[in-house]
Amino acid sequence: MTQTPPETKIVDSYKVSCDGGEGALGHPRVYLQISGEHGWVECPYCDCKFVHKDHAEKVDGGQAA
Repeated sequence: MTQTPPETKIVDSYKVSCDGGEGALGHPRVYLQISGEHGWVECPYCDCKFVHKDHAEKVDGGQAA
């Protein structure tokens, strides 16, 4: 059984929210702060990775969904 990797999203803001994106099948909404030093943060529920656009090339080579 193969497991799909968590989603990566390029965002414009250093403050983001995540609710799993699946309506009632998602998870409680959480608000996350992207570190200016690292340029990314992961959701503690679904492991979705939020990368600030200014750090996209450094974090994952720009290969985001």
